[in-house]
Amino acid sequence: MTKPRRWALLTGAALAVSALLAGCSGGGSATSNANTDEIDYALPANFTPNWILPIGTAAHLNTNNGSIAQSLYEPLVAYDGSTGKIAWNKDGSVATDAEFADDGKSVEITLGDRHWSDGEAITSRDVEFWFNLIKANKDQWGSYSKGKAPDNWTSFKAVDDTHFTITFDKAYNSDWMLANQLSHIIPLPQHAWDKTSASAKVTDADETTAGAKQVWKYLNTAAGKISDYATDDLWKTISGPYGVKAFTTAGKVTLTANTKYDGGEKPSITTVNLLPFTTADAEVNAVRSGEVDYGYINATDMDQESSFTAKGYEVEPWTGWAITYMPYNFNNPDMGAVFKQLYARQAVQMSIDQKSLSKVVFNGTATSTYGPIPQAQESDYVSDVQKDNPYPFSTSKAKDLLTSHGWEEQGGTMVCTDPGTSDSQCGEGVKDGTKFTMGVLSQSGSTVTDNMMSAIQSSLAKTGIGFTIKTAPVSSVLSQTPTCTSDEASCDWDLSFFGTAGSWYFPAYPTGESLFSTGGSANFGSYSNKQVDDLIDATTTSTDATAVQDYSAAVAKDLPVIWLPSPDYQISVVKKGLSGFDQDSLANFHPAQWKWTK
Repeated sequence: MTKPRRWALLTGAALAVSALLAGCSGGGSATSNANTDEIDYALPANFTPNWILPIGTAAHLNTNNGSIAQSLYEPLVAYDGSTGKIAWNKDGSVATDAEFADDGKSVEITLGDRHWSDGEAITSRDVEFWFNLIKANKDQWGSYSKGKAPDNWTSFKAVDDTHFTITFDKAYNSDWMLANQLSHIIPLPQHAWDKTSASAKVTDADETTAGAKQVWKYLNTAAGKISDYATDDLWKTISGPYGVKAFTTAGKVTLTANTKYDGGEKPSITTVNLLPFTTADAEVNAVRSGEVDYGYINATDMDQESSFTAKGYEVEPWTGWAITYMPYNFNNPDMGAVFKQLYARQAVQMSIDQKSLSKVVFNGTATSTYGPIPQAQESDYVSDVQKDNPYPFSTSKAKDLLTSHGWEEQGGTMVCTDPGTSDSQCGEGVKDGTKFTMGVLSQSGSTVTDNMMSAIQSSLAKTGIGFTIKTAPVSSVLSQTPTCTSDEASCDWDLSFFGTAGSWYFPAYPTGESLFSTGGSANFGSYSNKQVDDLIDATTTSTDATAVQDYSAAVAKDLPVIWLPSPDYQISVVKKGLSGFDQDSLANFHPAQWKWTK
């Protein structure tokens, strides 16, 4: 279940916060495994798996739901970073080849010689089944973004059982289309799922909109019955390396190897126990007592690394294909005019000491972010402008920048004393006497987040920028900082921060249509720049490899948000002898790749 983007651990395409549910109390019930046929994997704290259908609605697109579903239903085109580089993992894909037309307006896909667990062949018909379901129910599909898949797919044509062609509405960048659009597709068992009740088969029901809506309702109703996941025959026709042995509403999931799997990622470990925890501390205690084979510790525990290695663990930071930031509200009726001044945003960014934040707050487990492309891994997407940090930390230079644009420090706070639109004045819409003060609504309950906000407050004060901090649960932060217009009562927020676990995780091709394009689905602060819009469009349509770098450079310079250090996805602790994989920077886990070597 591929996500177009997500907040790590927390949400999917519609920022679903329902994943923040309590797991079982304590540290899980499993004991350390000497048995090489079994592994105990710790799920993130406060995460309860709650979805099995490999088509996610908005409330179910959590990264871990996706990993579980992908273990059962193999994607058409699987992208991951489990080999150390984000790329098409053909061993974990149903498709073996994708040939794009010379004009960039269509692609022919070749399927491997694959079978469902009941022995039926996986064919183009199973892909068409998915295609028709999504076409008819796109508004309920959590990965839907207007104008993108399936809107930009005009037709599906099965050539034969193992070849089909999808035609596009115009020419597209093939890397983007493959990695960010075609990777959504999950072949579904049409012969087993194309029905509207447990006993009535509807002939070609998915070929009409009405029929597809009936099938959609049938599947989603069944997927809502978590306690039936291990017993309902619907979920036993699978294509992936694992099936469900147990799935409790309390959050514990047991996967068992699919003996009929004929793909390229044959599982080495028969039983995978996914263990829930109510808190990170409970999980760390379970690690200390040896109850977890593959778990995590807090960044604040890094200074105790030797105590974990002494217990037979390797400590392995799990970096993410992500960026972290605070969006400005450009439509705020009071501060929006200030935020629209590039020099003002430059002064703010120059007041953020990312290197110190990473060292002091995150114990060195975060990567500085200077633009819209992830920087924790090497890639060809990051421009030299972004790499070189166009706005290095300097509160003195930040203060000089403000005073050169009509601001004067009064009582420790910068005040606009020279309103106007010339280069030496405050700028259009900034009123005389405006104080440069900003308030952030930030995630509550996180010591790391609290410490970072306090450090930022202190740093901004040296520039003369006021910074007040209010905290709330993540769900409240999301609801209280909506996309808005200046005349709406809900538009009184300045800055929003979804927490240190709230980094934005990209699909394999890190474009910004959701984040920074005008009207983008996750453009919370209503940022708008025509040049950036054009560059984002080029990243999805141009065949020029420099298109993404041009976008990277422009957005790094224009500062649509406040860039912040991106923390590692997690600090993993892995029992010595468990190997065979790199940790996927797209934040998915892949149990079929795990193996015991001891």
